[in-house]
Amino acid sequence: MELMEQKIREEGKVLPGGILKVGSFLNQQIDTGFLAQVGAEIARLFQGAGVSKVLTIESSGIAIGAAAGMALGVPLVFAKKHKTSNVDGNTYSTLVHSYTHNTDYTVVVSSDYLLPSDHVLLVDDFLANGKALVGLIDLVSQAGAELVGAACAIEKGFQGGGDALREKGIRVESLAIIDEMSDTGITFREGK
Repeated sequence: MELMEQKIREEGKVLPGGILKVGSFLNQQIDTGFLAQVGAEIARLFQGAGVSKVLTIESSGIAIGAAAGMALGVPLVFAKKHKTSNVDGNTYSTLVHSYTHNTDYTVVVSSDYLLPSDHVLLVDDFLANGKALVGLIDLVSQAGAELVGAACAIEKGFQGGGDALREKGIRVESLAIIDEMSDTGITFREGK
């Protein structure tokens, strides 16, 4: 998605430690018109794949997941980073390591919302080492649901998570793939 690359060039900031700050348009302040275009593009990419649910992890993936769900006409389910009192009954849970926060989370989803009959599309804002998507894949497997694929707004290709998932036969569609990133510039993958 050329528009994603353009937004990153214009508004993204590279921070020390391989962090790309896109808070001005994607995951703190949200450009809602742009978000609608992101959702529409994800829906276009997975049109005809039989998606019945979108699954993400709180919190940065929720806006993109909601946009994709609206464009596909299906519900969004998000895994909570902590089991709370309003998550009762049977749950699916898995351990996920956050690259950005360098923290492990046990994420949970109620079994009421992820069913064996579901065809699930994973959606997230970033794909770095792939740990969040691996955790979501585990939740889909625990539910006995079918994984349709994964859609990410921005993939840090140089961290290899997306390529490792693709090698396992998982369909991963990223709207922008960054192959190199430094304070002097960003190089996007050609022919993405």
